[in-house]
Amino acid sequence: MQLSTRAAAAAGLAVVAARLLRLEFPLYAMIAAVIVTDLAPKRTRQLALPRLVGTVIGAALGAALSQSGPPSIGLLVVGVFAAMFLPQVLRVHDAAKLAGYVCGIVLLEHGDGAWTYAVYRLVETVLGIGIAVLVSLVPKLMADGKPAESRS
Repeated sequence: MQLSTRAAAAAGLAVVAARLLRLEFPLYAMIAAVIVTDLAPKRTRQLALPRLVGTVIGAALGAALSQSGPPSIGLLVVGVFAAMFLPQVLRVHDAAKLAGYVCGIVLLEHGDGAWTYAVYRLVETVLGIGIAVLVSLVPKLMADGKPAESRS
């Protein structure tokens, strides 16, 4: 129940913050917050790094490749391959799938404003991750199945 509560709180706060900042895609702040939320602050930070690296690689590579021409299946294949291969080379294996799908989204849906999308995507992801880390620092309400106040 605690993980669900923390993830829901992080999701809500991320969307509110993104809307207050007038970000174009609050959805990505929410996704980042939910995916990296964990009960342990250390584990939340561990989940955050691959999320951030994958977003940076995918968005930047997709934006760069989008400059080479209109969207095509060939460009998509090259982009997804490169975006998933680079995290492996950098030894951030958990970032590979995310990098691949972000690159694909940029290439297929945001070619005309790829660099703008890439920057917004990074800002929204950092916002969601930051909120998840803050929420993970809130002390647990229960431990070992007992309310916190009944532990002594």
